[in-house]
Amino acid sequence: MDYDVSVIRPEMRAEQVKARGGVFTAQRRKAVKKGLRTLHTLEIMAAKIYQCQMTSKPSPLNTQLAAAMCNELTHMQDFQTKIYEYGFKPSRLRWAYWMVGYVFGLGSRMLGTTQVLKTGVWVEAKAVNHYSRLLDDIEWDDETRAIIQKDQADERGHIARWRYLLEHSEDLV
Repeated sequence: MDYDVSVIRPEMRAEQVKARGGVFTAQRRKAVKKGLRTLHTLEIMAAKIYQCQMTSKPSPLNTQLAAAMCNELTHMQDFQTKIYEYGFKPSRLRWAYWMVGYVFGLGSRMLGTTQVLKTGVWVEAKAVNHYSRLLDDIEWDDETRAIIQKDQADERGHIARWRYLLEHSEDLV
């Protein structure tokens, strides 16, 4: 399925939020819980990376980072909503991913634009692989699977954007 990765924040309607997983086996619920918590915490980290990579100076790079951050925050909300739809709670350790994002984001910013972009490619490539494994390994309901696939397509879009900017870094000045 093709997804329009230029859509940063897809529309969501109240009737799309509903209780899920009531007929799942205990094993399937456990797998879904672990998968959703993993996706949620990784999106917390990604959003924090982009927040910390931005400077206060208006620039084309900061504009792109802000768009990516907004998209990652949308993903975080997607998974947090799913966590609650299934009757779960977010991981108590999610703060650690916030800290890792802070370190990667601030660290890459201190090393310059090229490192910001390389960090983006690296992190998003890891995310795409993680999404693939979770899509393959867990039996998701159709609506949750579609959200995961859309979010994975967004991550691929981020990789393409950061690679393009690496090749055209003169456009960022």
